[in-house]
Amino acid sequence: MWIVFGGRGGHDDGRTSASRLLLLLLVAGPLATPPPVDGLIVLAVETIAGKSHWNFMRAMLRSLTDAGHAVTVFTPFPDGDRDNYTEVDTSAAFRMKLDVDLAEVLKKFAEPSSILPLIVTVSRSLCDAIFRDDRMVAAMRPRSDGGSGYDMVIVEPVGSECVSHAATAMGLPLVFVVPSPMISHFEGAFLGHVPNPAVVSHLMAGHAVPRSFVQRFGNAVLLAYSVFAVRYAEWSLKREAAAAPKPFDVLEPVRPSAVFVNSHFATEASRPLPPNVVQVGGLHLEQPKSLPSDILEFINESSHGVIYFTFGSVVKMSTMPNYIQKSFKEALAQVSQRVLWKYEGEMEDVPPNVMIKKWFPQRDILMHPNVKLFISHGGISGVYETVDAGVPVLGFPLFYDQHRNIANLVDAGMAISMKLLSVSTVIVLNSILELINNEKYSINAKITSARLKDRPISPEKLIVYWTEYIHRHKGVPHLKSHALNLTWYQYFLLDVIAAIFILSLIFLFVCYTIIKIIYKNSLKFLHNLKPKSE
Repeated sequence: MWIVFGGRGGHDDGRTSASRLLLLLLVAGPLATPPPVDGLIVLAVETIAGKSHWNFMRAMLRSLTDAGHAVTVFTPFPDGDRDNYTEVDTSAAFRMKLDVDLAEVLKKFAEPSSILPLIVTVSRSLCDAIFRDDRMVAAMRPRSDGGSGYDMVIVEPVGSECVSHAATAMGLPLVFVVPSPMISHFEGAFLGHVPNPAVVSHLMAGHAVPRSFVQRFGNAVLLAYSVFAVRYAEWSLKREAAAAPKPFDVLEPVRPSAVFVNSHFATEASRPLPPNVVQVGGLHLEQPKSLPSDILEFINESSHGVIYFTFGSVVKMSTMPNYIQKSFKEALAQVSQRVLWKYEGEMEDVPPNVMIKKWFPQRDILMHPNVKLFISHGGISGVYETVDAGVPVLGFPLFYDQHRNIANLVDAGMAISMKLLSVSTVIVLNSILELINNEKYSINAKITSARLKDRPISPEKLIVYWTEYIHRHKGVPHLKSHALNLTWYQYFLLDVIAAIFILSLIFLFVCYTIIKIIYKNSLKFLHNLKPKSE
């Protein structure tokens, strides 16, 4: 469509220009707006009994229901049905303990060699329980007309491709919801691309960016090991069940149409991502609510501010070794600030400036302007909450992605990272005083917060747009990388390198042969010339 505007003698007043712009917007607007999507019917499955995982999934599903789409979700954390939203309680299938001793965490989950095989085992066990559930079987059963009754499947990938079984069996587009920045050892499996260990830190690495040779070397080894460990663990479990294969092992798993990740370039190092990977970091952030009166009074009456201290919902802080608890208590007793300390059970010798509770409204506390410091283990939900609030962090990462999460904040200049098992009163106190008294940490925290908030579109709208885009374009096969069709040796160009190597050898051999022939003929020619000259 061509639109031609003409003016009087080439001169337009401001009113005419404004009218033209309005007309252009009225005509071009409908052309630029994607066609509306009727209410989608979505089947969602939460595959891990982690509250922070569910908070991210729940926020995504709420974005869809608020946009008029219908969701049926299998979840271990049911909180009630609402319009367009139906929950199926799967808590009985999840045997994971939600309150874990700190010593148990550091023993079982601190190293990749222990946590990766465990994740695969747990993931496959949960798949077995979920997909044998009569309610899931009924949901996956074809209708009389041959259809599935759903438009797509949304699921959280954990440690096995078995989670994609519902989408595979029903022939539906699959969407992955990843509550962490990414899953380094699974990127190749569901995106086709392996993160470059020279520039992208592994999810379980202790650095934001692999800057030194040692870090790049360790990062490469960690990536190779994690990919091998996960695949070997999955292969071993499949082999054990070979006599009676699981339903999710029979079908080739479908690849996701899109992956929504809990990351954002404000808190993550820049890295290349395929177009079907959508960053929605901080999706779970809600408007802060009013604080309970006792907590609000405690915060407001602190003339020097408040420190908030928690290790999340999984680890019981009451199980910390005595020397660590003593170091924290002695250090916190010496600061001018009041302290809100999430602590299970009874604590002896509570410092006078400390309030102890089993649960605090973390998001609402961090958003209070009188909060000066967040002492945290580095869970990704807390990371985005503290970045959004612009509060510096003293980090004590424990396992999995927490070391990297805290390293990202250190790289942003808003945090200090420490090893929990090596703490002392002096070290903790000095770190707290440095973070509170040195303004650079607070300034950098506010800079990072401003970057996170400076978005052209909200995470909720991104979720809705891309979900509807997937439906409009039939699973978006055009967004899936051709790398998914390559073997591992083709992806790393080993066949090309081998061909170049062989051709180089052939070329060198030919050159050698030619030179050898020329040399022999030259000697023969010179030998024949010698008698003539004599």
